[in-house]
Parts: sequence; structure tokens; C-alpha cells
Amino acid sequence: MKLKPYLIFLAGWLVPGLGHLLMKRYKRAIIFFLSIMSMFIVGLLIHGRFFEDTGGNPLALLAYFGDLGNGILFIMAKKFSLLNVDFSASTFEYGTAYLATSGFLNFMVAINAYDIAKGKKK
Repeated sequence: MKLKPYLIFLAGWLVPGLGHLLMKRYKRAIIFFLSIMSMFIVGLLIHGRFFEDTGGNPLALLAYFGDLGNGILFIMAKKFSLLNVDFSASTFEYGTAYLATSGFLNFMVAINAYDIAKGKKK
């Protein structure tokens, strides 16, 4: 059974690398999963924070969408309060950047899986 490309995208967004895994591209799936997970975990460990949708600042909104790109990782971190934000830590800004960047990377990986499922890429 061939999955529809938008379901591949949704799976890839929800769990990093899952879209590629569903298409039996195991090496890519493992590499994407490990790289995005490691960026996310490092972001948490060095006291990163998630941006909130404030509505007034376009850059904060962009960063918020980056955080949403983490899919299930974002949801689980929010639900189980995994963020250990310490604004006095000298690394919290780097952690915040790692969290947003891992989300944007996950969006790109999910779009790549969508393109492969559509037949636009190999």
C-alpha cells in the first residue's frame, strides 16, 4: 500500500525521519532522526526555551514556528515540562537557537519526504 504524500509529510513532521522510514529509506531515516534528536536534546540540556506566539513580534512568531517544527518532541517537552530554562545560564540563548533550528530542520526533512513521495525527488 502506497501512502499519500501528505500523510508522509505529517508523519515526518510528527516524528523526525518517520516519513523516510515509511518509504523504506532506512539510512536517511536514522540519520535524520539522530541528528534532529541530538540537536533537540542539546538544546534542552543547555537550558533553551521555546518561543511563545505573542502576535506582535514577527521574529518571535518565526521562532515559534521553528519550535512547532519539532513535532512530537515539542508536544512532549511542553506536556511534561522538560524545559529547564535558566536565564542566568550563559548558554540559554544557544539552547533556544538549537531548539528552533532542530524544528526548522525537521520541517525541511518532512518536505523532502513529501517530495520523494510525490516523485519529484529520488
